[in-house]
Amino acid sequence: MTQRVVITGMGCVSGLGTGVEQTWAKARKGQGAIRRLDRPGLSGVAAAIENAEELAKCSDWRRLGRLDPLSLYALTAADEALTAAGLVGHPVLQRRTALVVGCGSGGNATVDAAYERLYARHAAKVHPQTIPSSMISAPASHIAMTFGVQGPTFVLASACASSTHAIGEAMHMIRSGRVDVAITGGAEACLTPGSWVAWQSLGAMAPDACRPFSRDRCGMVLGEGAALMVLESEDHARARGARILGEVAGYGASCDARDITAPDTDGIVAAIRAAHEDAGIHPATPALISSHGTGTPLNDAAETRALRTVYGTLGSHAVIATKSAHGHMIGATGAMEFLLGIMAIREGMAPPTLNYIGPDPDCDLPLVLTPKPIDQQVVISNSFAFGGLNAVLIGRAP
Repeated sequence: MTQRVVITGMGCVSGLGTGVEQTWAKARKGQGAIRRLDRPGLSGVAAAIENAEELAKCSDWRRLGRLDPLSLYALTAADEALTAAGLVGHPVLQRRTALVVGCGSGGNATVDAAYERLYARHAAKVHPQTIPSSMISAPASHIAMTFGVQGPTFVLASACASSTHAIGEAMHMIRSGRVDVAITGGAEACLTPGSWVAWQSLGAMAPDACRPFSRDRCGMVLGEGAALMVLESEDHARARGARILGEVAGYGASCDARDITAPDTDGIVAAIRAAHEDAGIHPATPALISSHGTGTPLNDAAETRALRTVYGTLGSHAVIATKSAHGHMIGATGAMEFLLGIMAIREGMAPPTLNYIGPDPDCDLPLVLTPKPIDQQVVISNSFAFGGLNAVLIGRAP
């Protein structure tokens, strides 16, 4: 490691609200965003963004053309993060800034609209901006065009680990000296009829709530939104007098190479250990663990086994599972969980895991079930995706 990498700006939008302040205020109090949706084609529970139409009215973004909610959410979070970092209009964005966004899928709403026109109405053509609006790389391009980012810009896709991989790879770009700044995180907009039916057909969706590590848990709950942050080399941040919110201290990644949907404990363990080695932080160091915690029977049990393998009794650790509040945001979820983990160690308060109805012997973890003061200065954030794609971030308080 040649450069320490610090966080100087954060932004987000989810079912919990728009902006870090509103999102964190609800999360720390134990207020969840999961509810039953009343939308055409959607029947079930989700964590949807209420003010999506208001976000779309931003005059500065209208010049970009037809924006899928995927790009809209990414722009909303990026705007907040860059403004908080004091980098809007800064010359570093022109050459020495990378833009790495994690997305699990492209513009679902745009694709749904095109297919409805083509197959239901038997139209000969679809909207001329269907491809530019739905392509998975669109969020990165729209952020770059809006803020003048001319450095390496791309989208990284690894399903539910996308934004965790994106943050980790962006961190290494700064460490290596390739860039001084990185705008990174993730976005997802999957609450559309086509996506919804596909997820329901998988059989992994809960009918009422996400109950991570609880007995009688029965599945995940879909959410959508974005979480982005500005990373900088410590030298660059201090030279311009930036406020440092935290540090990205380590990153580990692995592949199970076994099954397209079922998790593998060995692969998870490998990613967690790699993150600790990268950070130079011993697993016994007291930490807040922001779990993957999907609320599905297989995933939660596999993650518990992995945590026990690495951390033993977890005596000095605490575990949170924020998908119980904001839902599973797929490609954006790792970045949202890392952001909330950074807020928790900054403010010394762990947000509670919601909807817990009792212990499961296969998930014996020190869960935070009510808002709890903490003194841990390290957060470990886990993301495990379909296809056995594992990514873990370790953050540190400033």
